[in-house]
Amino acid sequence: MLDLEVVPERSLGNEQWEFTLGMPLAQAVAILQKHCRIIKNVQVLYSEQSPLSHDLILNLTQDGIKLLFDAFNQRLKVIEVYDLTKVKLKYCGVHFNSQAIAPTIEQIDQSFGATHPGVYNSAEQLFHLNFRGLSFSFQLDSWTEAPKYEPNFAHGLASLQIPHGATVKRMYIYSGNSLQDTKAPVMPLSCFLGNVYAESVDVLRDGTGPSGLRLRLLAAGCGPGLLADAKMRVFERSVYFGDSCQDVLSMLGSPHKVFYKSEDKMKIHSPSPHKQVPSKCNDYFFNYFTLGVDILFDANTHKVKKFVLHTNYPGHYNFNIYHRCEFKIPLAIKKENADGQTETCTTYSKWDNIQDLLGHPVEKPVVLHRSSSPNNTNPFGSTFCFGLQRMIFEPAGANRGHRLQREA
Repeated sequence: MLDLEVVPERSLGNEQWEFTLGMPLAQAVAILQKHCRIIKNVQVLYSEQSPLSHDLILNLTQDGIKLLFDAFNQRLKVIEVYDLTKVKLKYCGVHFNSQAIAPTIEQIDQSFGATHPGVYNSAEQLFHLNFRGLSFSFQLDSWTEAPKYEPNFAHGLASLQIPHGATVKRMYIYSGNSLQDTKAPVMPLSCFLGNVYAESVDVLRDGTGPSGLRLRLLAAGCGPGLLADAKMRVFERSVYFGDSCQDVLSMLGSPHKVFYKSEDKMKIHSPSPHKQVPSKCNDYFFNYFTLGVDILFDANTHKVKKFVLHTNYPGHYNFNIYHRCEFKIPLAIKKENADGQTETCTTYSKWDNIQDLLGHPVEKPVVLHRSSSPNNTNPFGSTFCFGLQRMIFEPAGANRGHRLQREA
């Protein structure tokens, strides 16, 4: 049984690991993978048809804990403990929930002190007791006792007529004063771990099409000394087609990984006659996982020839390898009386809407099959790739046309 420390408006964890509000999804998954012998039976819950309408959830079924991530920025928004019998909880080093200590209303009062009067939800038959960044829900079994829990006359926790021994059914950790209005906080400095993250990525264009990327980057500018002295550092960098390997390294730093291509699945669609000539060396990618960006270099010239921007939608083959890239792509409109006008395509644009805006038919897509080895199957199926304005768009669902992934 896990023994965890509760920090209101911040985190749930122990000396080995900690789930912190504002933590990126990938870091939470990395914790679960590292401690897979202790934390087992984890479910990933999301809406396949409408991924932006519902939170992305990691459900720790063995431990009665849910981690709710914001559907847009994919940072930890709420920590819910929905079964307190499966976990030990303490506050300031003192247990308020364990096999020997029941989380009764009296125990919560003793451990956390006074707070504002609670609120009774008659529809759920739950009594909610709220602290800043922390809420407890108590199950009330009798409708006839409901009036006793109305807080109109109450001036403090002690004056509420709650049944003796009523125990906590759920606990929530969140940011702010209201669970209903809470939002995922900005990423804490403790979660940067020496990495650089992209706040936004703008695709730059010239007269012929995309010319490069302008990245607004975030880093924990920690110099010598304690982490408490660190501050968020914001800066911009630009990389272009034709930049050398050294240019990219000086702008973005070392990649997390360098990947050499063994094959080019799109080469057969090239109009160039040299496509059938086997290459003597392989092109290679710089993988920047925390930026959500890959950069492809030509094997002979060592210059940038392609950018890949990842949306990180659940259900995609590469889900959770990259952080979500918050990009903006200006697209030239081809409709009548729209000369020179552009529309912006973002990480959250739907492919059907993009086709409607462009006002001209798009060529038939190329079907892309992914698998990690010839004998392996991809459980997510194949995807479609559409060529448009010197870019390749890969909607996240082959038959639904939901979201986009792009190469410029």
